Amino acid sequence: MRSKRLSSAVACAAPFSVALACLLASAASPAQKADPQAELIAKRNALEQQLESVAVIDRKVMVKMRDGKRMAADIYRPKDATGKVPIIFSRTPYNFNFWDVKLGAPRDMSRELEAVKAGYAYVNMNERGHYFSEGNYDILGAPLTDGVDAVNWMASQPWSNGKVGTTGCSSTAEWQMAVVAQDDPHLAAFNVQGFGAGVGKVGPYWEQGNWYRGGAVQMLFIAWIYGEQNQVRPMFPKDATQAELINASRMFDLDPQMPPVDWDKAFWHLPENGIIAAVDGPKGIFADKMPVATGGNLIARAPNDPAWRKGGLWNEDMPIKRPGLWFMSWFDVSVSPNLAAFNHVRKTAPKDVADQQYAVIAPVLHCAYTRASEHTVVGDLDMGDARYDYMKLMMGFFDKFLKGDGKGGIDQAKVTYYVMGENKWKTSDTWPPAGATTQTLYFTSGGKANTLYGDGKLTSAPAAEDNPDQFIYDPANPVPTFGGGGCCQGNAVKFGSFDQTSHEVRNDVLVYDSEPFKEGVEVSGPITVSLYVSSSAKDTDFTFKVIDVHPDGKAFNITENIQRMRYRNGYDKPLAWMKPGEVTKVTFQPIDTSNYFGAGHKLRVEVSSSNFPRFDRNLNTGGNNYDEAKGVIANNAVHHDAGHPSSITLTVVPRTGG
Repeated sequence: MRSKRLSSAVACAAPFSVALACLLASAASPAQKADPQAELIAKRNALEQQLESVAVIDRKVMVKMRDGKRMAADIYRPKDATGKVPIIFSRTPYNFNFWDVKLGAPRDMSRELEAVKAGYAYVNMNERGHYFSEGNYDILGAPLTDGVDAVNWMASQPWSNGKVGTTGCSSTAEWQMAVVAQDDPHLAAFNVQGFGAGVGKVGPYWEQGNWYRGGAVQMLFIAWIYGEQNQVRPMFPKDATQAELINASRMFDLDPQMPPVDWDKAFWHLPENGIIAAVDGPKGIFADKMPVATGGNLIARAPNDPAWRKGGLWNEDMPIKRPGLWFMSWFDVSVSPNLAAFNHVRKTAPKDVADQQYAVIAPVLHCAYTRASEHTVVGDLDMGDARYDYMKLMMGFFDKFLKGDGKGGIDQAKVTYYVMGENKWKTSDTWPPAGATTQTLYFTSGGKANTLYGDGKLTSAPAAEDNPDQFIYDPANPVPTFGGGGCCQGNAVKFGSFDQTSHEVRNDVLVYDSEPFKEGVEVSGPITVSLYVSSSAKDTDFTFKVIDVHPDGKAFNITENIQRMRYRNGYDKPLAWMKPGEVTKVTFQPIDTSNYFGAGHKLRVEVSSSNFPRFDRNLNTGGNNYDEAKGVIANNAVHHDAGHPSSITLTVVPRTGG
């Protein structure tokens, strides 16, 4: 679920792109300066004309759900079809109004055009509570019955062959899995892209749609919901005709123009549940009770709150029995729960369906798959040529399961993943890759691992004596987020991979380095960190970052994680409080990556107690955190000896060819 400010990224990840031939052939003479606005209008009009020439267009169709609420849909289907056609379905909370009211021209219709030319009907539909669709909004387009009702309505149309495939990225993907699990016979296949916020609980992950990571709140949703919980909004009369709605769409696309927010400042507001109110945002599901099945007031829920089960999230006890095409990325919000969901479906689905699941994991930011180039730069790190023919793969997938007999698979590896550092696509039948082994390194120091200039090391065996590394965590002065996986936090965070050395001079950042690798090492799979820690506070957080230190000293972040200590024994267990002077073990949830550490590179792990505003600050009081305005300082420590073997366990893939 992502901010409208990222709508261009979502569009880039959309499943159909227009060819460059759509551009006008004429160009301005060197003596003239082309008018970009006029060129764009001409391009959009040309696309619309192409679409009109090949498609039957039916816009602003109000589709009734079982409770009487109507959802707005635009439908495009081939004019020259010799029979009934399959449907590609995109359901979204975002604006797909066919007319760009600011530009005064049609919006970009390339996805619809490509789908129709490929022999598909393409259906856009807005989720409940957005734009022309009626009802109250809840995350993931709940209730689930809306998704089922929409699929059945499409399959019942006289021009439909009865097969529907879903596609989309981010919020246009995240609703899909729970609806697929309803086992409607007409939903034949699904394509989820950047879909982490659709996963509730799977394996060790209790993220509840990326709301949490290790029990800490992922603050992206505060900025995102600011622009989404617009339940006081203009609506057209219920008796407005389709023609009237189409005409009105040229004047009112109902897209809210939210006042800009300086999120770099806004995220600091305490208490946390008042952040949206403090920037004059609308009331809604974030911190208010709402007339939706989950009840709203998301920020007040714990990771195991039963209200999460009443919404649109998919959970591991909801069987998936349809072929799936899964797109993920290493610098997205939540790749590990995504991979856990993929593996869970492959393990639990009927064998023929389990064999029809395909994953592609790219080295890009959220929904930026098709932005990859010959030199794909993510943050400041050049990932090489990470381009991939997603269009060809998706069309082959849909052709098989929406047009074909649906038996067998497609010519695609089960897992296609990009190895960062080596900058190479690789394939495997499993995740982690077959033949992978684990390697454990242990944290050690003389008690002064603070900062880049400390004595922290990663060694093959724990030290004999404990020389704990101590630091002060002050919620008023947290370690700032710099890079990593995420999205949707406005001007507050730059995501991706950046040289971390400027942040490693803080005394509240512990730094542990391995020796330089004599030979290259591919780390592909889960990384698990276990720390033995103590704190003066009743509750606190611990964080880590995994770093690739290049021979020139630049230290590029690869992945990161956090754990709120009160949940260290499990999210369905009694809260576990810290006791002064007591050393306790905490094992972070596994976090996945794929990175090649070349010869001469070093593995570095940073440890601290904050990564803000990627994650909310633990105020260290042991209270609710979300409704508190003051915190306390925690004196935290990491212990490491034979009795307290703090460690990092890597998944290592053997090199082929010697």
